[in-house]
Amino acid sequence: MKITRRTALAASAATAATAALASCGSNDAGGTGGGGGDVELTVATFNEFGYEELFAKYEEANPGVKITHKKAATADDARANLMTGLAANSGLADVEGVEVGWWAELLQYSDVFEDLTDPEVEGRWLDWKTEAATVDGKLIGYGTDIGPEAIAYRADLFEKAGLPTDRTEVAELLSGDWDTYFEAGRTFVEATGIPWFDGAGGTYNGMVQQLPNPYEKADGTVVPLADNADVKAIYDHLAEYKDISAGLTQWSEDWTAAFQNDGFATMLCPPWMMGPLAGNADGVEGWDIADVFPGGGGNWGGSYLAVPSQGENLEEAKKLAAWLTAPEQQIAAFEAVGAFPSQVEALDAEEVTSLVNPFFNDAPVGEIYSERATSIEVQPYQGPNFFVINTVVSDAITRWDVDGADPAESWEQGLSAYDELGLA
Repeated sequence: MKITRRTALAASAATAATAALASCGSNDAGGTGGGGGDVELTVATFNEFGYEELFAKYEEANPGVKITHKKAATADDARANLMTGLAANSGLADVEGVEVGWWAELLQYSDVFEDLTDPEVEGRWLDWKTEAATVDGKLIGYGTDIGPEAIAYRADLFEKAGLPTDRTEVAELLSGDWDTYFEAGRTFVEATGIPWFDGAGGTYNGMVQQLPNPYEKADGTVVPLADNADVKAIYDHLAEYKDISAGLTQWSEDWTAAFQNDGFATMLCPPWMMGPLAGNADGVEGWDIADVFPGGGGNWGGSYLAVPSQGENLEEAKKLAAWLTAPEQQIAAFEAVGAFPSQVEALDAEEVTSLVNPFFNDAPVGEIYSERATSIEVQPYQGPNFFVINTVVSDAITRWDVDGADPAESWEQGLSAYDELGLA
């Protein structure tokens, strides 16, 4: 089975969703909605969850249900909307998409979310995915996708540099620690004059996700940034190799344009990044994906569906959230937009492991990301202050990677910004 870019996959998602409706057993979407009456449900998401075709199938199977999709322009917008609705105790969707980076903040408000614990879904997800959404025995989020990391690369540019181009050989070339990856980049840049990776900010995200406790200890104690040796080591490591960075901020106009002009040769690529990459690089040949990640494994991203208690149709909202996160629907979402499933059954499903992506030279992306998922050893603790501290460090990196500031001076600015947070 093949997948194409997310803009061309509505048909395959619809086919998979139809099959899921026919075979999902206790996850069957069939029913009459609110007992024959009309039920209006809103679902708030961001980026690409792959739900558009699934919504239509759910409505078809539930004639009494009408779903309105509230899709935020960016994840930051979605987070702002969510936090505003929580503060006002009104205005939230019946089902809210929650990015993993916000989760610890929301656990503080677990009493305003519905308990989604249900014997019907027990054991559905990877253990760490469920544990992260559980507080005091209450499950307040159903897992959607995860983001096991691989390396996307331009095989044509590798050939220009005299490096191997076959994805198996590239995996061997880059196997090892981050120095292995960066030193291969030095070789590449010296041969071509083309930057090795897109930007230090995106690379930092991949590196910091390998730390068990990036900014806070498991008991919630904040590690003062000035004393955070692990984060400073990553910062210094990236600064040491700033000469092989393209100096681009992900999602910026310059970053988007760089895909069309040989702007860089590699980038960290979780499954959800395949769609944006393919869209930005439309018409450019040579991109491939290797089954490798510096330092072993890492997870970048992933989301949940939660049901705020302020909604008017709580049981119907929980039913929809459970259906959307059943293995069959998550397989369809992966086919549609590369949202790699967190459901145990879906990870081993032939529909997932057999998927290849023609844009990436027919890379067996299902097999690659299933393997990458098993290599993840650490799920970092993202406490309630993760978001704000991570922003301080990311801003410090941007100042030298994008704007040309001195890394040491930018770090000092970051320490001042951290002190202003008043955390420790």
